[in-house]
Amino acid sequence: MHPDEQTLAKIRQARTYQGTPPDAYLVPYQSVGDLLDRRAAESAHKVWLIHYDADGNREEYTYAQFNRLVNQAANFLQNDLGIKRGDRVATIGYNHAETVIIYFAAWKVGATVAPQNVAEDNERIGFILTNSEAGVLFAREEYLDRAELIVHGDDPVEGIREIITYSGEPVEGYRHLATEIANHPEGFTPTQAIELDDEALLVYTSGTTGPPKGVVLMQYNMLADAMGIAQWHGLTSDQRTMCVLPIHHVNGIMVTIITPLYAGASTVLNRGYSSSSFWQRIAAENVQIVSVVPTLLQYSLEYAQAAQAEDRSIWGEGLTKEDMTGFRHFICGAGTLAVNLAVSFEETFGFPIQHGYGLSETTCYSCFLPLDQSPQEHTHWLKDYGYPAIGAPIRPNEMAIFGPDGTELGPGERGEICIRGHNVMKYYFHRPDANAETFKFGWFRSGDEGFYELDEQGRRIFFITGRIKELINRGGVKFSPFDIEEVMLELPEVNTALAIGFENDYYGEEVGAYIVLNEGQTLTEEAVLAHCRDRMTFEKSPKVVVFGEDIPVTSTGKFQRLKLRDRFTDYRHTQFRP
Repeated sequence: MHPDEQTLAKIRQARTYQGTPPDAYLVPYQSVGDLLDRRAAESAHKVWLIHYDADGNREEYTYAQFNRLVNQAANFLQNDLGIKRGDRVATIGYNHAETVIIYFAAWKVGATVAPQNVAEDNERIGFILTNSEAGVLFAREEYLDRAELIVHGDDPVEGIREIITYSGEPVEGYRHLATEIANHPEGFTPTQAIELDDEALLVYTSGTTGPPKGVVLMQYNMLADAMGIAQWHGLTSDQRTMCVLPIHHVNGIMVTIITPLYAGASTVLNRGYSSSSFWQRIAAENVQIVSVVPTLLQYSLEYAQAAQAEDRSIWGEGLTKEDMTGFRHFICGAGTLAVNLAVSFEETFGFPIQHGYGLSETTCYSCFLPLDQSPQEHTHWLKDYGYPAIGAPIRPNEMAIFGPDGTELGPGERGEICIRGHNVMKYYFHRPDANAETFKFGWFRSGDEGFYELDEQGRRIFFITGRIKELINRGGVKFSPFDIEEVMLELPEVNTALAIGFENDYYGEEVGAYIVLNEGQTLTEEAVLAHCRDRMTFEKSPKVVVFGEDIPVTSTGKFQRLKLRDRFTDYRHTQFRP
């Protein structure tokens, strides 16, 4: 099930950076755990992690305190749960200090973390738990019933030998993380030496066909990408980032957890994004950089517009822009950023958006807009091409545009965005077919269409113009249209059903349904939506249904979903709520 020798050779090419092979490491650390140990030794009393829960309660951990808890958790994993180097552990939870502790404890042991997205349906999570070969599942107390249903239900996950609860109170019949680790020593030594090429993250990304693909990231992938992100954004040990994105995804994990650790900085971990507390928290914690997706920019802008209409501060009660003197800029990616949203946001708040691009397969970010651009240059690259530029490649990787035959294209020519470098994944887990196709050029093929232009310094500034793969990218979470279509086709009245990603101000794209009925049949939009929401999460389900009689197809009879997007134009400005 692993790649064959020819594909492995292509992957090695794709993991090479400017002639430097992937085993000529660019970082001075032996592992993620080694990095944390060094930070705890050199900055023991420095605040590293600040956590706010959903009620606004605040707690903080110094580097030394956090490392001691990680060591205790690592001892629990290794000595009590029998987790060893090369094993996999899964999590069902959300942004919380204990979730971060579990991640780092697994990495110290040499295990791989498979974090689950609770917005996915039980069937998908069950598939991922089985496919990942995870042996232990950590589930937050409020998700325990759901975890039990997934693991021990009608289609049990045979590999999970124990469910561990964390946060909240202990539950009878289950081991409880905080209770268990209190009995373990504050120092930790792994039974086997941990290496940079040890697997660390197994995250799943939807494909246009077939089941989701497991992206295998190594400890070195994470450190190399964190190095590149920190260097590009000038993040130093006296600065602070803030996390409002979910840490089951590489963006939240990498940009605002691993990257500030790499820089010796600190970070503020929020349960999630809140318009009412967003700027207050930036001011109170003296944050310099926040990583967001376009959806959150839209929410912030709408909050500001409502405040202006009511003659209130756009920053929140009692705050002015002077309270944000430490703040520098936003990192934004993962979803489709509209030009008008980017320009309106910057004009309203006066802070730049450093737009970027990357994928789970490239660990996280591969490129950003350069920080050395003048305000005029910055605006030019954001708005004058019809698409906001995604920027120039960061240090651990290169980028290029290729034609379908593997020919590299020049400035202005549209083709597939391809990436190679030290942040490119190890491979897709148990997917030799996908590996062979993805790496056949000796680069990682993104499946995204784009082009580049040269700036005055001769740098390649890249743009993304669409997807060669017809995934639906809702706020940075990608859904396969085929999964949604299968659910709609369960309705006996439906002849053909297509899931369409249409442009939407709030999520970049939303999920629409285009349906052709069987002759003589009738069906209401409400019936379709109710059926879908009974079978899928709200996020994944269609929000609007368009009925039609014709479907554009290619010369070979394949449906052309993108040509149906204009049927949903009236819903571009609509915010759909559960």
